[in-house]
Amino acid sequence: MKNPGNMKEMIYIHLHPINQYVVSYGIEFQEFIKAIPETPPHLLLLKHKYENSDFNMHTRFDYIEPDELKRLLKEDVGEYGDFCWVDFEDIDGLNELEGREIAELLYLAHSKEHLQRPFYSKLNNRYAYLSHDDEWFNKTYYRHMPDFYNVLGKVISLKLGFFRSERSFFALKKGSSFPPIPAEMIALAYGDMKEGIVLSLSKTEQSRLKVEVPIWIVGDHINMDDVFDDYMTSFKTEPNARFVFDKKTHEWSVFSQ
Repeated sequence: MKNPGNMKEMIYIHLHPINQYVVSYGIEFQEFIKAIPETPPHLLLLKHKYENSDFNMHTRFDYIEPDELKRLLKEDVGEYGDFCWVDFEDIDGLNELEGREIAELLYLAHSKEHLQRPFYSKLNNRYAYLSHDDEWFNKTYYRHMPDFYNVLGKVISLKLGFFRSERSFFALKKGSSFPPIPAEMIALAYGDMKEGIVLSLSKTEQSRLKVEVPIWIVGDHINMDDVFDDYMTSFKTEPNARFVFDKKTHEWSVFSQ
């Protein structure tokens, strides 16, 4: 792994719309949960090291109840190695899973690949979250792809707020926070995200009137070291696109080269 300090200031996104998943670097579990539209009712833990989970005899998987999620969010799940889960609605549905479906979930967590897209009517799950060294490599399936646009828009605003407070960057008047980038604005970068993009917080620029988050197309990668190599070359060139925040109107826009 190369220069993790610099990589903390970037987000990599590669969108696979046909199979309804996104490969990413730079979006961690805690940010994901804060950014999704609704908190999941339960999490079925397919791979983890969390010690306060419950055990489901039918599936032989651990799971957590809603009131346990706050404790899990305090964990450094990046230290678990593999951290994989799907959400589910209720225990009755979980106990109705067939052996084939349980086998599919085992394969999903083991290989980070699906046999069938991992959405089950018995679970009514919206997500399948598969990570290794969480934030370093994440592969997340979305039943509803607009949920992803909401997640990315919210995470960018959260991260800008963090860098503002920790490093005195990107100050807004009266301590106000950045609004999320609207989902429809994120969707305008759909074509670039299908190719694989990097958004850079460290190269974000601000003036008296606006804040500009640059985007570079870096291609399809599984190894995040390769993403970093391409990013180190790309940031010396003009960005392919930018998300731009207008400080006066408090609105986002997107501009492409």
